[in-house]
Amino acid sequence: MSKGAIICRLGIVALAAVALFSKNGGASPAALRYQLGRSATAEDFIKHNYLVGPKGTGLPKGRGTAAKGRTIYLQSCAMCHGQKGEGTDNFPPLVGGLGTLKADNPLPTIGSYWPYATTVWDYINRAMPYTAPGTLKPDEVYAITAYLLSLNGIVPESPELNERTLPDVKMPNRDGFVPDSRPDVK
Repeated sequence: MSKGAIICRLGIVALAAVALFSKNGGASPAALRYQLGRSATAEDFIKHNYLVGPKGTGLPKGRGTAAKGRTIYLQSCAMCHGQKGEGTDNFPPLVGGLGTLKADNPLPTIGSYWPYATTVWDYINRAMPYTAPGTLKPDEVYAITAYLLSLNGIVPESPELNERTLPDVKMPNRDGFVPDSRPDVK
C-alpha cells in the first residue's frame, strides 16, 4: 500500500473517531449553539394534518368582520406589512396590484393574485403572524381575512365572514390559473 493511501485511511479513521467520541456526536457548533429544531411529535402532525380547500372543506367554525380584523391586524400584522397592507422594506404588500399580473413589473397581492379566499384564510392560519405562526384563533383569522379582503375592495366592510360565506367570495384572479392536467402522484 502506498504511503499516500495509508495517510488517507488514517485521516478517515481519525475523523470518524472524533465524530464518534465527541460530546456533541458530530453535530455542528451552530446547531448546538442555537438549539435549532426538535423532533416532531404526534401532536405536531395532528395539528397540521388538515387541508382547507377552495370550496371551504376543512374550514373550522368561526366568524369575523373587517372592523374586528382591523384591530387584530394592527396588533399582529402591521409591523411587517404596513398600516394598510402596503408592505414594508422586507415584507410584501397585501393590497393593490389589480391588473398588473401581465405587466413587466407585476404586483402579486391577495387582491391581484390569490385565486381563493379560503387560501388566504389557510395561509394566515398556518403561517402568521411571522413571530408566532399558528397562534391565532379561528375567529381572529376570519376577521383578519375579512379586513384584508375589504382593503382590496373584494368584500364590503360590514358583512361577517365565516366557514359558510368565505368560500363564496369571488377573488379577482380566480380564473387566472391553468389547471394541471398531470395525474396526481402519491
